Amino acid sequence: MKALPNILTSARLVIALFMFVALAAAAGGVPWLSDQLGVDQQMSLQRWAFWAFVVAAVTDFFDGWLARKLDAVSIWGAILDPIGDKILVCGALLGLMALGPNPMVILPAGLILFREFAVSALREVGAGKGVKLPVTLLAKWKTALQLVAIGAEMVLASWSAFHLPTDPTVVGPATVAIHALLWAAAAVTLITGAQYWEAARKALV
Repeated sequence: MKALPNILTSARLVIALFMFVALAAAAGGVPWLSDQLGVDQQMSLQRWAFWAFVVAAVTDFFDGWLARKLDAVSIWGAILDPIGDKILVCGALLGLMALGPNPMVILPAGLILFREFAVSALREVGAGKGVKLPVTLLAKWKTALQLVAIGAEMVLASWSAFHLPTDPTVVGPATVAIHALLWAAAAVTLITGAQYWEAARKALV
C-alpha cells in the first residue's frame, strides 16, 4: 500500500504522455498515424485526451494525500510529483497549441511554460548549493487553477468533439470566461515564480 502514491505519480507521467500524443495526432502532428485518421477519429482522440487529462489531474491530488495518509512520503515521490505536474501542464499546453493557433492561449501558455522551466532551473541550482525551495500554499493553489483552466481550454478547443451547443449566446460567454481563467492562472503562476526567484536570490547571496 505504501507504494501506491508513487504508482499514482508514475501513472500520471504515462497518462500525460498519452494525452499529448492523442492531441498531437488529432492535430495532424504524428507522422503516418495522423494521416490514417478521419474527422470522427480525430474528435474521439480529442475527447480521450481530455478525459486522460482529468484522470491525471485527479491523481495529482490523491498521490500526495495518500502519501501523507499512509505515512509513505518518500524522496522518490518528492522528486516525481513536481515532475509529473510539469509534464502534465506543459504537455497539455503544447497539445492545445498544436490544435491550432489561438492568440488568447499562446501568450498565457508561453508565460506558464517559461515560469515552470525557470523555477525548475532555480531548484536545480539551489539544490546544488544546499538551498531548498519548498512548495508554497499559493503554488499549490496555482497548480489547481492551472489544471482547471487548461482542462476548460481543452473543452473549448474540442467544442465540436463534445457536441456542445453552437449557439453564439453560449459559445461567446464560455469563450470569454475560459480564456479569462487561463489568464488568471498565468498571473498567479508568474506571482509564484517571482516569489521563488526572490527566495532563491536571498538564499544564494
